[in-house]
Amino acid sequence: MQNQIKDKVVVITGASSGIGKVIAKAMAKNGAKVVLGARRKNQMQTIVDEIRNNGGAGVFLETDVTKRTDVLDLVDLALKTYGYLDAIVNNAGISELSRMDELDVEGWDKMIDVNLKGVLYGMAAAIPIFKAQKEGHIVNIISTSGIKIVQMQAVYASTKNAVRTITEAFRQESDGTIRITGISPGFVKTGLVDEMENQEMKKVILKKMEQFAINPEAIANAVIYAISQPKDVEVGDIVIRPSAQN
Repeated sequence: MQNQIKDKVVVITGASSGIGKVIAKAMAKNGAKVVLGARRKNQMQTIVDEIRNNGGAGVFLETDVTKRTDVLDLVDLALKTYGYLDAIVNNAGISELSRMDELDVEGWDKMIDVNLKGVLYGMAAAIPIFKAQKEGHIVNIISTSGIKIVQMQAVYASTKNAVRTITEAFRQESDGTIRITGISPGFVKTGLVDEMENQEMKKVILKKMEQFAINPEAIANAVIYAISQPKDVEVGDIVIRPSAQN
């Protein structure tokens, strides 16, 4: 199925590291034309240089998904560069884990802005284009957080559950010309925790990641699988986690 993504134009947010970086490189390796968006310009330049040196096609734009105009500009770059948009992968996300009574309001705001509003801005940027084309594919990277409610993840899991709800609601509302897929990774070896401010929680998560986290290539393969399906087939929901994860 992987050859089915050849020449597809795919926008990927949060593409400077972790899952987004691996998705971009895997897509390009299989012939897709990738458009990377993230805040870290230097990292994206390195990724795009590597993609081009290996014969692939890619461009990038410094993008803050909490700013709707940035996301609109990212999608516009895809159109200006390649003339079309086949899919958008809303991958950008952050995690700030803490007890509710610690009142990390700043952390709550950041997660709502990036994890929820960032996804909505991505969808809002792509949907008008997909409607005009009468086809397109939205992939929202969610999380296993929220499928199982646990302590310390109240707001983080809430943002992910909100995206899960939005994804399923849009699937029901769509007439099938625009497909949508929600992919919920479990523990994955990424830098998601690097910017986590709660140092105690950071240690706990890092320990679990060392014990059984899976490689981000597994998530990239899931994205490729979903996008590779024929136009009359929609993969609505994928949960992919380490086999040892509870």
